Amino acid sequence: MDSFEERISRAVRLIGNAGRITAFTGAGISTESGISDFRSTGGIWARYRIVTYQEFIASHEARVEYWHMKHELFSELKDARPNRAHYALAELERMGRLTCLVTQNIDGLHQDAGSSRVIEIHGTNRKAVCLGCGNLWPIEEIQMRVKEEGFEPRCEKCRGFIKPATVSFGQPMPEQEMARAHDCAVRCDLFIMIGSSLQVEPAASLPREAHRSGAGLIYANRTETPTDSLAAVVFREGAGDVMESLLERIRQ
Repeated sequence: MDSFEERISRAVRLIGNAGRITAFTGAGISTESGISDFRSTGGIWARYRIVTYQEFIASHEARVEYWHMKHELFSELKDARPNRAHYALAELERMGRLTCLVTQNIDGLHQDAGSSRVIEIHGTNRKAVCLGCGNLWPIEEIQMRVKEEGFEPRCEKCRGFIKPATVSFGQPMPEQEMARAHDCAVRCDLFIMIGSSLQVEPAASLPREAHRSGAGLIYANRTETPTDSLAAVVFREGAGDVMESLLERIRQ
């Protein structure tokens, strides 16, 4: 692999020649903010099993188990702050370089950093939704109810099940957000992927779709992905180091 500086130089040239840039982020961009990668050793999925959407609907025990997991995750997320990589992407947007930002993350840190063109394809953990009537609440309100009333909150209006406004396994992906993400992928001429294992479909297909449409790919991920061979530049360094270095060189 070429040196870090050589790869930074190639990536900067790609960014400089691009007219439309799409960024795509996964859990790895938020680890420097203190949020554990779900798939890593000690991550939330190592401590709790995955409760599918179908189980959540069908089983009281599954709903209680799910809310215990979400209550622990909320404690981890509520004090998290954006890191250098989040701020660098927000700055690229302000500079007119970044057309859109697609994220698998539910933590809201991109918006906290100042990004406005964010497409959350896996939803957000900052709201809760009634699966019956669609009523919405700030997640803090429901987490307080969970703590005080028990781990199966119900909607006051229709008695429907309340769930964080995130996409669970087995739950349909949000059609509007996925359509926008696909459009960003196929219309860009540079696709920058940061911190995703590219193992969860359909999100994992977005870099391939961008590549098929003629876009160059820049990957910044600690571990290998199934499509590393498609990327023009691959970084294994931390997202903060990569994005901060890219931003400094672009400013120059």
